[in-house]
Amino acid sequence: MAKETSAERSTGNLATLDVQALTARLSAAEIIREFWAGRSEKTRQAYEADLKDLQSFLGAPSPGEALAAILRAGPGRAFRIVNGYKASLIELGLASATVNRRLSALRSLVKFARASGLVNWTLVVENVKAEKRRDSRGPGSAGVQALLAEVDRGNGKKAVRDRALLRVLYDLGLRRAEASRLDVADVDLDGEVIQVTGKGRKEKERLSLPKPTAEALRSWLAVRCDSDGPLFTNFDRSGPGGRLTPGGIYYLIKRYAERAGVRATPHGLRHAAGTTVAERTNDVFAVAAFLRHKDLSTARVYVDNLEDKAGEAARIVAASVK
Repeated sequence: MAKETSAERSTGNLATLDVQALTARLSAAEIIREFWAGRSEKTRQAYEADLKDLQSFLGAPSPGEALAAILRAGPGRAFRIVNGYKASLIELGLASATVNRRLSALRSLVKFARASGLVNWTLVVENVKAEKRRDSRGPGSAGVQALLAEVDRGNGKKAVRDRALLRVLYDLGLRRAEASRLDVADVDLDGEVIQVTGKGRKEKERLSLPKPTAEALRSWLAVRCDSDGPLFTNFDRSGPGGRLTPGGIYYLIKRYAERAGVRATPHGLRHAAGTTVAERTNDVFAVAAFLRHKDLSTARVYVDNLEDKAGEAARIVAASVK
């Protein structure tokens, strides 16, 4: 992806936004509440999940703050921020329908804000074209090995942290937001388990820690300063020790990928992990359990991409006539 797109993503961080009006924060929360009114529970949950994803991208403390940031930005800057958000969703390998639904949610909220008199502009970021087939392969185990090798070229606490983070993302197939939310208290090295708050879930799930993952976490916890708080902390000069954000994780993996000469993102590591399970088990149920997918059709993509079932079916059909 072009460097400009990556730069656009950096504009998404709330720290770079000029706060022009405190009223926008309050009004945005009201806009969200009024926007939900009268909609079905299923529709509301879908829009709410989409707005939480934007919250994660911006590093905002709440969905209301995320929307307020967009409304405060004005038409030109809001376009650049949301267009960068769109680019990141595409790079994560999300289905075009998912990307377009999230963009539609934002456009609808801004349109509602305009009708409410909060802004006098609309959001014009366009949808993406539907892709024919989703590539769920990710960088592959060889690519992940290259990333680990690049991490090991470093030294000090940061290298120890980054190895633990990389192993957690790949070994457990975690999403970057899930990794960001982890606390020290979630890790039980003696029991070799970790508690993860999954996407769209309120209760934490207990996941078994493979020995290499547990050892990487043990090394990180041994050099980490505090005994509680966020599991993965940053090394920013302006405020070290804070929680490593989903955006920070995204850029961390991208930097290592550039140095290692591979294409990889945090979600790409999840794809690579799912593909590895599919390769070794050829079992869609194992893939679904590992990636914690409720819908088997989502997990089936990993197996289908390996076997080209659609191509096999086409050859059968073609052979049935002369």
